[in-house]
Amino acid sequence: MTSELTPQEAARGALRAGLPLGDDRHEGVAATANHIHSVIVTLRELDFGDTPPAFTYRAGQENVDATV
Repeated sequence: MTSELTPQEAARGALRAGLPLGDDRHEGVAATANHIHSVIVTLRELDFGDTPPAFTYRAGQENVDATV
């Protein structure tokens, strides 16, 4: 696992992307990026097996008599 993004690294990355941040935003951006990274790591660990892609779902066509 990689280490968490620091506020200073977030500021440098944003600046490289052409999005300079105010000093008061570095910590919040780093925290948000770290959270997003943790969610992506979790999603990558899931085994979706034979789960069909979302475009195959048709709203309103569910089996209302299905047992839960």
